[in-house]
Amino acid sequence: MRNRVAVLIPAYNAVRWIGGIVSESRRHLADVFVVDDGSVDGTGEVAAAAGAVLLRHEVNRGKGAALKTGFARILADGFDAVITLDADGQHLPAEIPRFAAEAEKHDAALVIGSRRHLFPGMVKRRRLANSFSAWTISAASRVSIPDSQSGFRLYTAELLRRLRIDANGFDAESEVIVRAGRMGFRIVSIPIELGFVDGVATSHYRPLADTIRIAFRVVRTVLRS
Repeated sequence: MRNRVAVLIPAYNAVRWIGGIVSESRRHLADVFVVDDGSVDGTGEVAAAAGAVLLRHEVNRGKGAALKTGFARILADGFDAVITLDADGQHLPAEIPRFAAEAEKHDAALVIGSRRHLFPGMVKRRRLANSFSAWTISAASRVSIPDSQSGFRLYTAELLRRLRIDANGFDAESEVIVRAGRMGFRIVSIPIELGFVDGVATSHYRPLADTIRIAFRVVRTVLRS
């Protein structure tokens, strides 16, 4: 059923890692799309040279906006599902096959790579932010979500076609979970390993500001559901 699966990598100033991530991802799935979200360091050029289909924002618009740009192109190209991973080297492309297998096994519309078992290795502020977000989003979505902020995910085309995503920042991924859960889509989580665990070294995520933004987004999404 999901015989056409693409990889989507939203990227912002990730020139140090993007070439290797694209190359490793293409070992598992031939179709890799990179959305260069206004980078100024050559990220897009390196991604294209590594074999990715390059989509570009002229200015930085946020992770959610980059995901929406990628989703629109991938749906237009007729893929059955898309696997997203971050461009900072945190996610291991070698784990890509597990997501499609779990989606098929559980007939899931959304598969989330959980880092819950690695939270103790994160710096305290990041660990607390992730734990609070997971608790809040689990309550709002009516689904147990051990790690709501992981960007390593599989989305089915059916889910993406039926889902409205309003957010343009990091809160978009939380919005997706809440909407999908409340709409009755099956969501499953699988444990993943990471290239690094501290949760700070290369991330653009701001634990306090973005956690507050996510909380407001969750409340707004619930009220409008």
